[in-house]
Amino acid sequence: MRNKLLLVSVLFVLACNASKNEDTGNNKLNLLAEKYVRLGLSIGQYDPDFVDAYYGPDSLKPATKQASFPKDSFLVAVDALKASLQQLSGETKDDTVRIRANWITKQLTAFSRRIKIFSGEYGSFDMESKELFDATAPSYPEKYYQSLVAKLDSLLPGKGPVQDRFQQLANRFIIPKDKLDTVFKAAIAEARKRTLQHYALPSTENFTLEYVAGKPWMGYNWYKGNYVSLIQISADLNIFIEKAIDLACHEGYPGHHVYNMMLEKNLYHDKGWVEISLYPLFSPQSLIAEGSANYGIEIAFPGDEKNTFTKNILLPLAGLDTTGLDTYFNALAIKGALNYARNEVGRGLLNGSMSDATAVHWLLDYTLLNQEAAAKGLLFIKKNRSYVINYNYGQDLIKNYISASANGDQQKRWESFGHLLSNEITPTDLKGNQP
Repeated sequence: MRNKLLLVSVLFVLACNASKNEDTGNNKLNLLAEKYVRLGLSIGQYDPDFVDAYYGPDSLKPATKQASFPKDSFLVAVDALKASLQQLSGETKDDTVRIRANWITKQLTAFSRRIKIFSGEYGSFDMESKELFDATAPSYPEKYYQSLVAKLDSLLPGKGPVQDRFQQLANRFIIPKDKLDTVFKAAIAEARKRTLQHYALPSTENFTLEYVAGKPWMGYNWYKGNYVSLIQISADLNIFIEKAIDLACHEGYPGHHVYNMMLEKNLYHDKGWVEISLYPLFSPQSLIAEGSANYGIEIAFPGDEKNTFTKNILLPLAGLDTTGLDTYFNALAIKGALNYARNEVGRGLLNGSMSDATAVHWLLDYTLLNQEAAAKGLLFIKKNRSYVINYNYGQDLIKNYISASANGDQQKRWESFGHLLSNEITPTDLKGNQP
């Protein structure tokens, strides 16, 4: 009996020690996560584009600000925090602690690169994209884009330059300014309805829709926390009919709005992971965010459903004819593959091998933008640099990631997509799941 009691006592002590060690690992990580948030918010005091969203406690916001940008101090703080996280990741036996520590570490690598960029210390396109977004997009020669343009040449009606013929076709489907709000609200409502069929979103979720001008982007989601977003649409340029669904999904459902809500609910509120309350724009999180927002269009409107909804609902609301819509959507599919040309423009501009004039030529001829949109596209790349890979390469990484786990089953695609939106997943994780 004494031996049995002694054994029970030993096992109890060992269990307590194991629990204590596990708690210590979580506690250490939570403290490091708070330091990560404080550091990100401090950098954001100087770099206005650093923090895209924050919904954590006010107690983590910096109380003071130095007169000049303390680049060296920030870089030292980043390195020290990374070292602590890497040590914890190597010591812990808790997989969740390790995943969180590794995720924050990759975010901090992006902090370092963004600090340098903000200070005027630049790198090559691929170096910056690797450190900022944990990915390097493939590069294609000009002949690759010329071959895609040749496909369009055989598809588009009429004669003359492909870009002109594509624009003539696209101009049939410009949403009239006085119909813009009606069309967008119908597209958002449908995207939301389809998303709610698969995900139980918070009952208080909501968004405000605004139309703005003078921005380098077409649409933007400003996530405010507490499941609320401000969605802005650039209405100073012509908006084509397909953009109603694209932006409804990308900025709203199941894109940025849903992604941010799921992270806030599942990780911040339900698990208390404070690091997720900070969304640094120039970080690996943005590849997941932009890639999933773009692929979310296909998730919500698979196959021909986007074409069908546009033809039956959106075009009548816009007062537009459906003639030529099938050809237009076939052309848009090829244009989607041409989107990688934006990476080549960014690569050329950042590496100093492409002039502004050549960059505009590429945007006109290989992404088929009109003059106004090409000028805005050039401004976007100059401002955001290698960020452009998140839209195309990010989308392809996520598409392959979902396809590998869903195996063609639409319901499984939604389930896998929901898992992606609710967890700390890095671009390296996506590539690790590729066939």
